[in-house]
Amino acid sequence: MPGGETLPAECGATAAPLRLVRDLARISSAGFSGFFKKDCSDLARRVSLLAHLVEEIRDSAKIREIGEGGSSSCYSFLTDLTMALQAAKRLVFAANNFENSKVSSDGATKKIYFQFQCVTWKLDKALIDLPYDDFNISEEVQEQVELVRSQLRRASERYGGPLTSTILYRALSQPLDKEIDPFQSGSRSIGSLHVENTGIIDHEVGQKVEDLLEGNGLGNQATDIDVQNVQSLRDSSASHEIGAPKDSDSVRIESSTCSRSVNENKKLESPVIPVDFLCPISLELMKDPVIVSTGQTYERSYIQRWIDGGNTSCPKTQQNLRHQTLTPNYVLRSLISQWCLKHGVEQTTPLMNGRIKKSDGSFRDVTEDIAAVKALVRKLAGRSTEECRAAVAEIRSLSKRSTDNRILLAEAGAIPILVKLLTCEDAQIQDNAVTSILNLSIYENNKGFIMLANAIPSIVQVLRAGSMEAKENAAATLFSLSLADENKIIIGASGAIPALVDLLQDGSPRGKKDAATALFNLCIYHGNKGRAVRAGIITALVKMLTDSSSCMVDEALTILSVLASHQEAKAAIVKASTIPVLIDLLRTGLPRNKENASAILLSLCKRDHKNLACLSRLGAVIPLSELAKTGTERAKRKANSLLETLRKSQQV
Repeated sequence: MPGGETLPAECGATAAPLRLVRDLARISSAGFSGFFKKDCSDLARRVSLLAHLVEEIRDSAKIREIGEGGSSSCYSFLTDLTMALQAAKRLVFAANNFENSKVSSDGATKKIYFQFQCVTWKLDKALIDLPYDDFNISEEVQEQVELVRSQLRRASERYGGPLTSTILYRALSQPLDKEIDPFQSGSRSIGSLHVENTGIIDHEVGQKVEDLLEGNGLGNQATDIDVQNVQSLRDSSASHEIGAPKDSDSVRIESSTCSRSVNENKKLESPVIPVDFLCPISLELMKDPVIVSTGQTYERSYIQRWIDGGNTSCPKTQQNLRHQTLTPNYVLRSLISQWCLKHGVEQTTPLMNGRIKKSDGSFRDVTEDIAAVKALVRKLAGRSTEECRAAVAEIRSLSKRSTDNRILLAEAGAIPILVKLLTCEDAQIQDNAVTSILNLSIYENNKGFIMLANAIPSIVQVLRAGSMEAKENAAATLFSLSLADENKIIIGASGAIPALVDLLQDGSPRGKKDAATALFNLCIYHGNKGRAVRAGIITALVKMLTDSSSCMVDEALTILSVLASHQEAKAAIVKASTIPVLIDLLRTGLPRNKENASAILLSLCKRDHKNLACLSRLGAVIPLSELAKTGTERAKRKANSLLETLRKSQQV
């Protein structure tokens, strides 16, 4: 999509896969070079054939239902396809840019071919589950897809020549959003799926929010977002242990930024990781190795996901698992830690050899704490309802107290079990489970574990049908997880937005605050703006502006300022008779209200003569002129821009 072109809001679910298909087509048209020229060309050509498929999905009626909690098979297909396409794009870039002189070194040829094999399998696997009937795909496009699938299968078999079936099965057992990095000896992950230059994330807004939270001080920089309101929005969720009394210990939700690629030269210099240190599923360096009943060792989070998916066999040996107990492999964990220390490899976990690294660089022994937490997690998974109720209450309390506890609980495997408890019929267990997940998500590394455990559907279910306290904490959890751009897309497509709008309208005061915070963050992603409008968010926000008993004028204006640049939202704002309300706020609002009101009016009136005429007719010139003289710097800029636009329209 040249020039940052974006898809219509109603096609947000297909924006990423269609962009990736078109990107690969453009890359292919520019030509490839080097040792892997033919492989890159073949892969890009096969992917480009899927353009008509994604376009038909975009135009189908079913695509609208996905954002409203529709078919899970449709949502699952689009998620898997996007991840497979992302892997294909990364591989094409990496293989095409790899130096020919490096090809024969350290078995690099075999590693790259192996990754081509894995990527082609991922694409074929994603297309297997394509719900043709749900998307009303034409017979012609169905035939085209089957042609691509047959080509992918043949390619996968061709790449499989020099590799054993056991090694291949290890790769095929990994999640669809992971692949081998052929440029790292030991094959670490290139990185998880994230949005890059898609034109659908409002990166300017997002960066200014992150800058603010990092203390960079935006000052009077031009922005359509009232940064003070953004801070208050976030503080409403972050200034307390969610679900605890107001006088409880305060914790702050930490912001996250998209992961960045490691410098290629640095990766080439990485030490060779011993094969025994790699998880057979993810092919990544293990940080919490556990042993299954067949004697094989895996990274805890990946084997837990395998088991939670209903699999009863060992991924590596394919033997039946006699039981699902995961036994920590402390000896291997110690060896990995020693190897990392020797080679200067930074482990992603702060827990090493029973010690947690402190902020000053020293270590604290937590051996006894580990044993106590593991015993608590075992009770959490027990059959006794009373024992489970007591355990989840204790975990909620522990997860509130400190970062160390959040690390220990995640390392002990509490997150997948807590996610299962979100659907428990016992209201007390459900309330404590969702609050525990919220508290655990405060620690940045835990966000990935929560997403890996497929927590979003269950959190949305709590948001729809849980107690008011559980709904509040579910909304706050969605905000915490949505700090990463890729999670904004996943959460938005999960049906969370209508449930959040319902809470915004009918929730408790704190529930409304939590819903507003989550909705603001989700609407930074362009594709979620249309979903929010169709869920009725404009009506709810205008009510907040006009309700004298409402204490959420700041929040309403902040969200409206994000939405006002979206065409569908703009039409809905005008239809809701919001312009007179905004003009009134120019006269009577607080300085911060006036800033946002002027910014929203400017967005509504740009290149819209009808709205400009309405602005003039309702007497906006006088308060705008006053604001241009006495307002804040940002308010002055917006007011002057509006006045200039009005003058030009009257001269025409």
